[in-house]
Amino acid sequence: MSIVYKRRSIRKYQKKDVPDELVKEVIRAAMHAPSACNQQPWHFVVIRDAETRKKVAEIHPHAKMILEAPVAILVCGDPSLEKCKGFWVQDCSAAVENLLLRAAELGLGAVWCGVYPREDRVKSFQKLLGIPEHVIPFALVPMGYPAEQPTPEDRFKPERIHYEKW
Repeated sequence: MSIVYKRRSIRKYQKKDVPDELVKEVIRAAMHAPSACNQQPWHFVVIRDAETRKKVAEIHPHAKMILEAPVAILVCGDPSLEKCKGFWVQDCSAAVENLLLRAAELGLGAVWCGVYPREDRVKSFQKLLGIPEHVIPFALVPMGYPAEQPTPEDRFKPERIHYEKW
């Protein structure tokens, strides 16, 4: 079965560190995502510090699992790097999906926690992590070795497919 079908959002993690090499590998996969005009408008902030993770859990109401995760990656978009204006959100979305799939291939668990377009979250992450004002925190991905194994589920819905016209 393809990793596309096996990947699940993991919110519980073992008390085991994730080596830097694996963190770099999932970011490498993220950087291989397609992007409009090959603009690659992304930046990544690796978060390991326990105090910083506590502050992140206070900022983001749906990211409490970061307290258990040994590492999190904040994917940010930089509109100043755009060649094709307006596509940074799609580009960063593709990067996050690549990151999630590579993490699953490596035996890691991860979950996508949205930051953008919630202005309060964007500003709070910029302040907490010293992110320049023109760089937009897009998605937080807590990651670690899974302490849960959700079963794959079939999400295929043929009624959502339209051929030629609606």
